[in-house]
Amino acid sequence: MTIPSPAPAGHILSFAQTLKGGGVERVLLRLAGEWTARGRRVTLVIGDASGPLSAELSPGVTVVHGGGGGYGALVRAANGQVRALRPDLILCPGNHYTGVAALMRPFARAPIIAKLSNALEGTHRGLTDLGYRRWLRLHAAFLDHLVAMSPASAAEAHRVMRMPADRISVIANPPARRRTDAWPVALPPGRFVLGVGRLVPQKRWDRLVAAVPHLPPDVTLAILGEGGERAALMAQAAALGVAGRVLLPGHAADPLPAMAAAAVVALTSDHEGVPGVLREALGEGTPVVSSDSSVAIPELIDSPAKGTIVARDDAAALVAALNQWLAPGAVRPAPVRAAGDPAGDYLALFDDLVMRRRRGARR
Repeated sequence: MTIPSPAPAGHILSFAQTLKGGGVERVLLRLAGEWTARGRRVTLVIGDASGPLSAELSPGVTVVHGGGGGYGALVRAANGQVRALRPDLILCPGNHYTGVAALMRPFARAPIIAKLSNALEGTHRGLTDLGYRRWLRLHAAFLDHLVAMSPASAAEAHRVMRMPADRISVIANPPARRRTDAWPVALPPGRFVLGVGRLVPQKRWDRLVAAVPHLPPDVTLAILGEGGERAALMAQAAALGVAGRVLLPGHAADPLPAMAAAAVVALTSDHEGVPGVLREALGEGTPVVSSDSSVAIPELIDSPAKGTIVARDDAAALVAALNQWLAPGAVRPAPVRAAGDPAGDYLALFDDLVMRRRRGARR
């Protein structure tokens, strides 16, 4: 009997601050579950694992609690686990976490791969933007490889971060799947516009709330997510006289049924990476309206039949786009089903990087 050799990247370590919500963390849990199902050992260092996303943790994934949701505590916990466990490969799950990866580099013998989760341009202004660009150019010194979710995002990383092209791979996020165990979302009766995402300043849900008075009176707005902007958004809706037409049901364990039922899914962010919410809505055959918040948006909305892209601060264009898709006779797009095997593509990349590192160590 032949015993198969262990995979080079047999033990993968990653980290996150909390499981309270967020696309980066949700995708990380999805990937971790798929990797464990394929026989890999996955350790996640989580600062606070008590949030609603904890229900999405796969049983085979090892969770190490990182002392709360603070960034500094996560740095200390992740570095400690890297030294103690010596994983084969380390995945930094998004832009927000690359500071952890930088501080981990002196202790890590394993390759460190980062996933590009957000836009690199347009996220800061003035001196802050200058400092951020300088920080981005340091990434090639402590990252072995970068994964972008689309070709346009990869090109942006090559240009802005000055990461060599041969150290950037393009791998899409794994598709979301319906969850039979998810608590159903209380959807509004009749037609509704749907937003999905954290209630945080970056998402600029205030733009969508401001559009409600200019939509047909039978149309409701529902935003699935939780965060610190809840009170401000409800106050805005009340001031505009549309409090009864703006619903904030909170976090949704499975937003796909709501996406399928919505008349249109809208994203009004200042900046994004490659928004999973747009992929998921189009996968359900629901049209989308999005701000021009990322270089990847035209890759997702690559046809007028799928949706509409509007300038971030063009309120009139946002209203017109929403009303176009709410008009009688508007034709919904055909569902766009995800292809390929993203989880497997990650593992192939991980194994290749680990083998390259080992060959280099032997020379």
